[in-house]
Amino acid sequence: MTTDDTTPSPLYTKLLGETAKIDWQDLERFFAQGKLLAVARDLDLVSVAEAIATDDSAQVTQWLSAGLVERMQASTAADYTARKPELWAVVVSPWVCVQERR
Repeated sequence: MTTDDTTPSPLYTKLLGETAKIDWQDLERFFAQGKLLAVARDLDLVSVAEAIATDDSAQVTQWLSAGLVERMQASTAADYTARKPELWAVVVSPWVCVQERR
């Protein structure tokens, strides 16, 4: 496999295969444990998971500072409970990264 920007890394491919649509009720226990990370819609969910998995602290810090990745807030959790939006998630232990899709 080449290492240019157009070829996904083996880790990206693995995480992509582990990414799935999920209902909010299946994520509530992770929210209660403080292990749920909300990922902004304009980011690639799998790229965020890959950055966390590889400890790319510079990139993760940039997203956190910009509010593009954050621990799930209670207001967001309440909104998801009420609306039941389409959610996708991927696990990067101990975190579960979740993103709302339109």
